[in-house]
Amino acid sequence: MSISDADAAFALELFAGVGPLSTRKMMGGLCLYAEETIFAIVHGDGTIMIKGAGAFQAELQAEGLKRWTYARDGGKKTAMPYWALPDAALDDPDLACDWARRALAHL
Repeated sequence: MSISDADAAFALELFAGVGPLSTRKMMGGLCLYAEETIFAIVHGDGTIMIKGAGAFQAELQAEGLKRWTYARDGGKKTAMPYWALPDAALDDPDLACDWARRALAHL
C-alpha cells in the first residue's frame, strides 16, 4: 500500500512547526526530514511513527508507544527504531512538534 496524498499533507501540516521539512517516498511510505535528518515516517496505512535513538528510545518505551516490528523471511522478528506517535499528538500540532524536536535532539 502506498501513502495517500492526504496522509502526506496531514503529516507535513502536523510537523510544520518544526521548520522547513523535506520528504522522500520509500517502501510505500514517506520519510520526513528536518535539515536532512530523518525524524519520522508515515506508513502506507497512514500511521505516523517517530524515530527513536539513544536515550530517547527509553522515553518512547516508557510512554508505552508501539514500536515498528516486522517478521523477516523465516519468521525472525525485527524491530525498527520507530514508534507510533501518541494519539494525542495526532490532534495537537504543538505536541507533535515537541515529539519531533525531542527525536531530532537525539539524532
